[in-house]
Amino acid sequence: MYHPPVAQEKWNALSVIEQMANIGSEVSRAVNWKQKDEKSMRLALYRALELLALSIKDPKNIKGLKELLRVKECIADYFLGDNIYTFTDQWWQKYFLEYAIAARSPSAGSGQGTRDNEQ
Repeated sequence: MYHPPVAQEKWNALSVIEQMANIGSEVSRAVNWKQKDEKSMRLALYRALELLALSIKDPKNIKGLKELLRVKECIADYFLGDNIYTFTDQWWQKYFLEYAIAARSPSAGSGQGTRDNEQ
């Protein structure tokens, strides 16, 4: 575990957009390390998966749970499996870049959700 148990409460205080932007930072690190150092890649990947697990446990994310679970499955397959969904480094970077940009906007802390629960 890379984040202490109290992390859930602090994590839940973030909007889902901010959560996804933070997860994206770890995924981006994993992508950057992928061809250079497998140990560093795995550490970043495990941090991303742990943050995803915190988001999955966050009650406010219930409407976006399907997307969060799918992202977790696809990231694990991409980095550790056979990439059966044929994602690319660029695809992951673009997917999470949208959240990073949104997290910088003034309304990022408003509790807006993942694509599944946006209005």
